[in-house]
Amino acid sequence: MMIKVFGHKAPDTDSTGSAIIWAWYLNDVKGQAAEPALLGSPNTEAAFVLSHWRFETPKIISDVADGAQVIVVDTNNPAELPANINNADILAIIDHHKLVGGLETKGPISITIRPLACTATIMHNLMGDNAARMPEAIKGVMLSCILSDTLEFRSPTTTPQDQILAEALAADLGLSIPNYAAEMFTAKSDVSAFSDAELLRMDSKEYAVKGVKFRVSVLETTSPQMVMDRKTSLMAAMPAVATEDGVDHVLLFVIDILKEEATMLIPNATSQTIAEKSFGAVVAGNTVVLPGVMSRKKQIIPNLKL
Repeated sequence: MMIKVFGHKAPDTDSTGSAIIWAWYLNDVKGQAAEPALLGSPNTEAAFVLSHWRFETPKIISDVADGAQVIVVDTNNPAELPANINNADILAIIDHHKLVGGLETKGPISITIRPLACTATIMHNLMGDNAARMPEAIKGVMLSCILSDTLEFRSPTTTPQDQILAEALAADLGLSIPNYAAEMFTAKSDVSAFSDAELLRMDSKEYAVKGVKFRVSVLETTSPQMVMDRKTSLMAAMPAVATEDGVDHVLLFVIDILKEEATMLIPNATSQTIAEKSFGAVVAGNTVVLPGVMSRKKQIIPNLKL
């Protein structure tokens, strides 16, 4: 049976790349038939990475069959996975997010969750000496995952292990990290082709505070003005997206990679309360700047208060 390897919905570079990396490892090192899959279209940065390293976009799937053998990467949250995930045969989970709970398996499995910035870094650890067998394209994807999730080492989630590995991979590939990261971030910043609803869902996670459900969206960009020029229509789109997605509110944080700050949109009283209680912000208008806020995982979601 072919093993499907996939990450979360709204696939970013780490979710897309890690599926490719681990499918390669299973096929070429472990001798197990595996293929990467996606739970949606990759974002613009992930699409750039696939093109740059000459990978075809993995097959996009909407669900998994009963008993299908799967490996889950870059998430352990059932809300970010196919609806039938608990009826599949989950063989392993490789992740760097907090343990959410709710997944059920058919037997004991291998679960690796480590406090590193990037799932791909964990995979390099798990490969051990076999990591030396990675071809250039797999190394390139691994480097891309690390640079994306660390925002080129600017994110507070970055660990020495992530940075050392990225620098070693770049040296092997003869790449300049600043130059390559700039190409990736430029691709990520071009959101002109996406609707407001697509932008609000592009890089988002569901999270509840005191029983209130939020879709917490971030847009990481080197061109924040491109997003901010659309703030009125983005805020107008939030109620419909919330209703369609079964949440109460959408929160949007526009992260300026170069200035290392986030701008939070404030369309209503609830978002104002979140900004003031969570980040000590003083809100005077429909946006507020949060200096130093770069990471949803480490700085935004853990601090959300109502």
